[in-house]
Amino acid sequence: MSVAAVYFLVASGLTLIFGLMRVITLAHGTSFLLGGYIGYIVVRYTGNWILGAFAAALGVGLLGLLIHQVLIHRFQDDDMRVALITLGVALIGTDLMAGLVLPRAGGAPGETDAIGVTATLVPVPEQLQGTVDIPFVGYFPLLRLLIIAIAVVVGVALALFINRTRLGSIVRAGVDDSQMTAATGVNVRIVFGFIFLLGSALAGFAGIVQGSLLPLLPGLDGTYLLFSLVVVIVGGMGSVPGAAIGAILVGLVSQFALVYVPTWSVVVTFGLMVLVLAIRPQGILGKVSAL
Repeated sequence: MSVAAVYFLVASGLTLIFGLMRVITLAHGTSFLLGGYIGYIVVRYTGNWILGAFAAALGVGLLGLLIHQVLIHRFQDDDMRVALITLGVALIGTDLMAGLVLPRAGGAPGETDAIGVTATLVPVPEQLQGTVDIPFVGYFPLLRLLIIAIAVVVGVALALFINRTRLGSIVRAGVDDSQMTAATGVNVRIVFGFIFLLGSALAGFAGIVQGSLLPLLPGLDGTYLLFSLVVVIVGGMGSVPGAAIGAILVGLVSQFALVYVPTWSVVVTFGLMVLVLAIRPQGILGKVSAL
C-alpha cells in the first residue's frame, strides 16, 4: 500500500497537468527525481526532513512554473510540440542529475560523492523509524503508515479543490473553452501556470517521499513517469478518486508481478491498463467526452 501511495502522489500531479489540463508533459518523472535529490541535499545538510520536503516541493514547483510560462504556454494546444519540448527538458534534466556530486561528509578536501549515479536514500528522522502495532495487522512501519496518510490527505484536498472551489471550476472551464473563460475577465495563463506549479510541486514532494522509502536511482524518473501515466489512464483522465483507485491497482499488480514474474513485471502492469481500457475506454472513473 505504501508503494501505491507513492504512485498516487506522483500521479496526482500528473492528474492536474495531463488529466485536467490536457497538457502532455514528459518531464514529470524528471520533476519527481529532481525533488528527491533536492530533498536529500537539504536533509543532508540541515537534518530537517520537513524542510527538505518543503524545499523539494517549492523548488520543483517553481521550475515547473518556469517551464510552463517560458517554454510551452504558447504551444499548449499543440500536443506534439509540447511533448517534444518536455521530452527535451527531461533528457537534459536526466543528464544534469547524473553528474550531481556533493562534498563527501567527513572526507578529505576534494573528495566527493557522486549521488546522481548511485543509490541514494534520504535520511529519515529517528521518530519515524519505529513500528506501530495495528490491530488485526500486526506491527507496521511508522514511515509507511505516514506515507499512506499523506496520500489520503493529498487526495481528499485535491478532490475538494477541483470539484468544490471556484478556482477548480475556473480551471475546468478554461480547459473546455479558454477563450470564453478569458472573456469573463479570468487570466487563464496565470490559472494554468498555478496548476502546473501545483502539479510539479506534488511530483517533487513525491520524490523525497520515495527517496525516504526506497533509494533514488538513475532511471527512476522514466519508471515513475510510465507508472503515473498508467495510473492516470486507468483511473480516468482528471479524476482524483480514479487516480487513487488506479494507484492501488498498479501498486498491487506491479508488486505481485515483481515477486512471481519479475521478468514480465512491466508487461503485466501495462497489461492492466490494456484490460481496463478494453472494458472502459475512458478509465474506471473517467467521463465520456462529448463530441
